[in-house]
Amino acid sequence: MVKHTPIRLFAAGFAAWAVLSGGSCRCKKDSGGPSGATGEYRLVWSDEFDSDGAPDPANWKFESGFVRNEEAQWYQPENAVCAGGLLVIEARRERVKNPSYSAGSGDWKTNREYAEYTSSSLLTGGLHSWKYGRFEMRARFDARAGLWPAFWTLGRMGDWPHCGEIDIMEYYNNGILANFAWGAAQKWQAVWDSSFKPLADFGDPEWQEKFHVWRMDWNDKVIRIFLDDMPLNALDVTQAVNRDGSDFNPFQQEHYIIVNLAIGGTAGGDPSNTQFPARYEIDYVRVYQK
Repeated sequence: MVKHTPIRLFAAGFAAWAVLSGGSCRCKKDSGGPSGATGEYRLVWSDEFDSDGAPDPANWKFESGFVRNEEAQWYQPENAVCAGGLLVIEARRERVKNPSYSAGSGDWKTNREYAEYTSSSLLTGGLHSWKYGRFEMRARFDARAGLWPAFWTLGRMGDWPHCGEIDIMEYYNNGILANFAWGAAQKWQAVWDSSFKPLADFGDPEWQEKFHVWRMDWNDKVIRIFLDDMPLNALDVTQAVNRDGSDFNPFQQEHYIIVNLAIGGTAGGDPSNTQFPARYEIDYVRVYQK
């Protein structure tokens, strides 16, 4: 989700999948509440969003203001609500004054007097984090121009990208992405292993109207990302050591979850002709471990 000048390994994911899969995993999700276990995994944490109102503060914190990627939205808690068994993150076209505005500033976070859009970003950081397991989300989202929904993780230790990033789901530029990022030799520079699947490949004009299940299976050797049981990308964890000489592997530490709906920025596209509000609806987020 964080985008800086990358070193990219675009085709590596599917090659890694072929080497590492040893046969595809086709474990089926229940369509209702959490079963407590799925195969060899047991449920260790979930949010089913069954209580109407604000998201559970025992599970989620909020990001605030302008945060990353020169995005257009102002993050605020008011754009996220639980209703009808869903977490609804709503992006709106509305003007919000930037209290940190400084005329002539060279920092994009302070040189904008106003934000023209608002949205929400929720994270479990500081509350819940996990090392290895199965991370799963059932959701649907608006797939119009300028929208950038994501379900992703960051490692607890280290600055980005040396903390490690796993994009279980991103959408922008009319496609679904599944990415891994870790540290290059230079500070703030990432090595990326990315996959991109155009929405057109699904052959379903109603794809964005339906709920879909994103899943990550993660252990100390391999991470695999699926969409509706279809493999999207895989990473050989043992090869993803930061290249700064630290010998630190950011995918062998605890990660926390982020769900957000960004607008515009360095990758999200132009939202100016998109009608708002736009919604990202999440049925559940679950974490299983062995």
